[in-house]
Amino acid sequence: MSQSLNLVQMICIWAIPVLFAITIHEVAHGWVAKRCGDHTASMLGRLTINPLKHIDPIGTVLVPLLLLSLGGFIFGWAKPVPVNPRHFKNPKVDGALVAAAGPISNLIMMLMWAGVAQLGQTLYLQGVDIGVPVRLMGAAGIQINLVLGLLNLLPIPPLDGSRVVSTFLPYRLSALYNRIEPYGFFILIFMIATGILSAILAPPYLWIMLKTHALFGLTPVAF
Repeated sequence: MSQSLNLVQMICIWAIPVLFAITIHEVAHGWVAKRCGDHTASMLGRLTINPLKHIDPIGTVLVPLLLLSLGGFIFGWAKPVPVNPRHFKNPKVDGALVAAAGPISNLIMMLMWAGVAQLGQTLYLQGVDIGVPVRLMGAAGIQINLVLGLLNLLPIPPLDGSRVVSTFLPYRLSALYNRIEPYGFFILIFMIATGILSAILAPPYLWIMLKTHALFGLTPVAF
């Protein structure tokens, strides 16, 4: 299935998958934190899938729109859900679980969107017009969640992978490691500009994408 879409159509296709990928990623952090004893996010009303509670004007709107207009892979971020590790029952293990919850939620959502894509493909093959946008939205959901899931596993502060690593480092080494955080965004920009990020993410991205398409019987989609 190959579709030539203008920017407005692309925004319509990608808006819902991007909003939910970013929103549920943050809610997952807060939900697991609550299960581990920290109710901060819950008390601040952040355990909701209402995107308005999580939208960051730059990370949720501007960056995805810019990347969408330029082509290539799309990512973004929401306002971080507040977490207070001092409330955890087991700070090291609970901290790692809270950090891992975001990427794991994206990988689960990827499979859910694959189900949507499968439904859209079935409708399309049966000649139902709505099958095309449903299939495309499902494809967008697969892509954004897989990219966010893999990206956040990287051990670059402040990405979630770094928080998992940090919780198991000795205190002094952890503090030194976390001092990289103010430069994390610039490190990512450098990795994008030099192609290092693509080189790291492409192999697992393509492997998981192929396995997902095979599992759900999906044919490739080109926007």
